[in-house]
Amino acid sequence: MNCYRILATLVLLAPLPARQKEAPSLPPPDVANLAYGPHERNIFDLWKAPSKVPTPLVIYIYGGGFVAGDKNAVGKDLIDDCRRKGISVASIDYRYATEAPYPAPMQDGARAVQYLRLHAREYNLDPKAFACTGISAGAGICLWIGFHSDMADAANADPVMRQSTRLSAMAVAAAQTTYDPRVIATLIGEETARIKNLRTLFGLKPDDDSLTAQAYFKLYEDASPVNHLKAGAPPVFLWYLQPKSPLPPPSTHIGIHHPQFGIFLKEKMDKLGVECVLKTKEDYEGKSLTKQSARDSVEFFLKHFPKQP
Repeated sequence: MNCYRILATLVLLAPLPARQKEAPSLPPPDVANLAYGPHERNIFDLWKAPSKVPTPLVIYIYGGGFVAGDKNAVGKDLIDDCRRKGISVASIDYRYATEAPYPAPMQDGARAVQYLRLHAREYNLDPKAFACTGISAGAGICLWIGFHSDMADAANADPVMRQSTRLSAMAVAAAQTTYDPRVIATLIGEETARIKNLRTLFGLKPDDDSLTAQAYFKLYEDASPVNHLKAGAPPVFLWYLQPKSPLPPPSTHIGIHHPQFGIFLKEKMDKLGVECVLKTKEDYEGKSLTKQSARDSVEFFLKHFPKQP
């Protein structure tokens, strides 16, 4: 399938029925539809790697423009590759921005990390070896969690909220590294900056111009993963389905997944001395994208998980 058609699908919709039929069926999870929070969409599936010792965990967060998609989007290749390497995999659902705008989707992702860490012994997980992966909106959530200051609240009455949100690494696809329309207009263009999904993410009113709506500027800044980046952040592996070449018009759907987002983040991470690996369409020519990107992600996680004693 042409990479631009894939990207247009990712930005607004869950996978099309035809693509869902093509996708390999997932193995049955060891834990299915378990709640990690109070909302009906706060649920996860877990595939445990066979092991007598606690395993690392990769948490998958799906894409869909913050308005569509579900935890079944996790790839079979990722699950299989992780389990072969002794890594367990969880896939979560989170609230859509249509019912709960920012910061709800990001907070749900963070709570899932905290819940799984609280129950690490029960699921035979190593609480010191957690990582996140995802695509598009899910990728942005992963980066936001990973770069954000630890959200553990030691005084909270909820034991879940007392847990750390720290990650060992993130490996993400087609990521938006900023959600600030003003920055996106500079990086990509105003057409992309005014995309409907960004308006939905922040709950803008119909007559608001996202580029001049000052009441939302602080939300834009707080939602952008790059703004939480600091020295000592977890390493990141980024990959994009597009080449680094300029955007073909019209750029709205294609622009929101352009490698320029990754270049923007990598420049900042390089300056801080934090590892950031960036791959684009050129790096995957002649290879199976789903298989090779899953292998690359798993190898990246293995490199950065703490070594077992």
